[in-house]
Amino acid sequence: MTSSKAAESLYIQTVTNMTENGLEVKKMVKALLLGQMENKKQVFGKMEVSKNSFKTLSEPVKQFGGLISIIILIFLTFFILNNIFGEGDELVAKMKIEEERIAQERKLNKLISSLPSGVLVSFDGTDNFKLSDELYEAVCKATKLIPQRAIMGANFLNFRAHEIYTINGNKIDETFVKWDDEKNKCFAGFVVSGNNVGVDETVKVSGEALSFLSTGIDTRVYFIKNF
Repeated sequence: MTSSKAAESLYIQTVTNMTENGLEVKKMVKALLLGQMENKKQVFGKMEVSKNSFKTLSEPVKQFGGLISIIILIFLTFFILNNIFGEGDELVAKMKIEEERIAQERKLNKLISSLPSGVLVSFDGTDNFKLSDELYEAVCKATKLIPQRAIMGANFLNFRAHEIYTINGNKIDETFVKWDDEKNKCFAGFVVSGNNVGVDETVKVSGEALSFLSTGIDTRVYFIKNF
């Protein structure tokens, strides 16, 4: 019996404590909710005051504020785009250079298509079409190809180049055609080496491009004067 009473007393005490604790928790929750409601009231009150204050502003002030907001938005937009796509000025400069290159290439292609087919020379004394100084420079800048005929002709005048060209299987490492602004002349040439056959030697052949071959589609170096 004594044990039963003790257990009953412990149970009653536990329930009482839980009830008291539950009431305390309810009080705390209620206080918290009341505090949040009070904070919301204060926030909404401030918003209402701000709204009323904005309504009392004059129309010019409102318009000026809207204009400032638009300017700031545009500035931020360009700032973000500039960070995303890199340096804007550099990109514009590259685009401009590329546009100029394409325009120059189209101009040269139009010029090439207007030339007669056949051999074009830069000197007098032949029946071939003679290029004016302006056309000579333009054709030089437009020409990229050096056919084997021109290479062999220049090789015969450079014995070592001809020798390496023969033993390496007629392999050309590099060709070039360039205009010399200082001399007002067109120079063309090529580089041969014997690296592929165990000969550690490289020979560069270069000379004045005196004539070109026009195919109606492109122009090619016809004769290289390397003597």
